Amino acid sequence: MIIDGREVAYKIKEEIKNEISLLSNKLTLCVVQVGDDEASNIYIKQKEKLANELGINFIHKKYNDISEELLEEEIIKLNENKYITGIIIQLPIPDKYNTNKLINLIDPNKDVDGLTDYNKVKLYNNEEGIIPCTPLGILELLNHYNIDVKGKNIVIIGRSLLVSKPLFNLLLNKDATVTMCHSKTVDLPLITKNADILISATGKPHLVTEDMIKDNAVIIDVGISRIDGKLCGDVDFENVSKKASYITPVPGGVGPMTVIMLMKNILNAYKKQKN
Repeated sequence: MIIDGREVAYKIKEEIKNEISLLSNKLTLCVVQVGDDEASNIYIKQKEKLANELGINFIHKKYNDISEELLEEEIIKLNENKYITGIIIQLPIPDKYNTNKLINLIDPNKDVDGLTDYNKVKLYNNEEGIIPCTPLGILELLNHYNIDVKGKNIVIIGRSLLVSKPLFNLLLNKDATVTMCHSKTVDLPLITKNADILISATGKPHLVTEDMIKDNAVIIDVGISRIDGKLCGDVDFENVSKKASYITPVPGGVGPMTVIMLMKNILNAYKKQKN
């Protein structure tokens, strides 16, 4: 069965829209961008479009060149602005900036990407915090299709700070048995063949092939690449889908969930700030 991320995202979108319509205050998302990364420009437009549809104010602060000191001051001003609900630093930013330091300047209760050390520790300790959007979206997909992770053998390919590491902790907190693989893993197929649920987040086209999975495995494809102008994922969808019980397509799987989870995080951030 194909896991339809667009359908699930639409359902959650309507729930968020209804909840936001009942609020007395307007929610506001501010995206801080440094540089002119082409992919970032596309992602920001997607966020703006969805925010507008949900009635969330959208502010885009774009700097082609700014000193790190001034950028720090801007983030602090956004923290202090009571009308700003959520703050994002759109990644990547140029190498000359200290990305980790800038992210950790964001007020954790406005950190709607869930990337501050504060929110990372909350997730690690299985405490309530703001969870990164893609891992949260993956969990929502599994829940929607009644795929229980408790006690399941889950293999994650990739070890990124944005997706794989928070996802590892999120699934562990849900009582899954989780293995993380990466580019230095020896005999990757030996490990992936034992996975009840296989999640790949590497950005390497068609890394996961039919012979690497067991019958009826659940396949979650987080990767996204472009070959001959067409988008594709980490998984050889055509062949793997014949063997898997559930599988996410690219596009239309995890992608739509990432953006809608950002909007859900904004709503949750508002509740935290209000409390």
